[in-house]
Amino acid sequence: MRFLFRLCFLFCFFAAVLLAQSPDAPLPFQLKLIGPNVWAAIDDAKGDAGANAGFVVGDDGVAVIDTFENEAAAKALEGQIHSLTHLPIKFVVNTHYHLDHVAGNRVFAQQGAVIVGHHSVRAWIHTENLKFFGEKIKPDEKAMVQNLFAPEVTYDTGVTLFLGTRRIEVTYMQGHTGGDSVVSIPDAGIVFCGDLFWRHTLPNLIDATTSTWISTLSGFTEEKADTLPNSALPRAVIFVPGHGDVGNAEDVQEFQAYLTWLRAAVKKGVDANKKGDALVGAVLPELREKYGSWDFFKDFSRSNILDTGAELEGRKRIPVAQKK
Repeated sequence: MRFLFRLCFLFCFFAAVLLAQSPDAPLPFQLKLIGPNVWAAIDDAKGDAGANAGFVVGDDGVAVIDTFENEAAAKALEGQIHSLTHLPIKFVVNTHYHLDHVAGNRVFAQQGAVIVGHHSVRAWIHTENLKFFGEKIKPDEKAMVQNLFAPEVTYDTGVTLFLGTRRIEVTYMQGHTGGDSVVSIPDAGIVFCGDLFWRHTLPNLIDATTSTWISTLSGFTEEKADTLPNSALPRAVIFVPGHGDVGNAEDVQEFQAYLTWLRAAVKKGVDANKKGDALVGAVLPELREKYGSWDFFKDFSRSNILDTGAELEGRKRIPVAQKK
């Protein structure tokens, strides 16, 4: 299975062990060089990695962004990094707490990397992730969530990391979970967006506040010129999504337009007192016509409508990030 609601199948430990032990096994992601010593690891078509990740090589070390939804994929990424550089992996940044972005943390922590994330990631990684297995969560699934390696260094608004002279900016933003971060590489004009950007892919809205998310996305393509000495480009031009292929500013705007359209379409149904199946029935035909070709349509089309309806009606449960 490809995503969060089917994680119990993805976490087949025997398959993970086989993948990790076979040097000839195909990579569960496609590795793409997207800038000077900056790579994106894009989940394969079968969803074997569960999400995207990436890494940046600096003067004296490596920073990894997200760690996939299983340790086998994380070990494969670690192997690719070591095949490209002998520098140590110093940092891992979690863009948010969702299981498909943090399940490989331990792989890198065991090699000495420091796991960094917004304080909400540490607060929610062992609690909020339980909901993806449903009310009938099995003991081994619960144990797996409890065993996830949480961030060791946390922040409220952001943090700057240095790999020698190479600067990495981590910035807290709201919309997808209430505890998301983006990772910017200013000297390359690249932003790793986590799940604040899904390219040609319907998003998971289980924790989302779409009104805030739409506003957040405006800032992605309206950044002011970065005037620090190691900044080669005036603004970000390459955006790595949490799901889907690497994109540009136009792709980000297209995703923002999806969220804007969805809110408007669902609001019409809500204003007409439609709920549940009736609300889905009112919105789904047009949603299919406009976005039926996007990835994860079958996974999230219905829940996107219902989650947005609950948000508009003020009855949606959304995790609240508390200040430290």
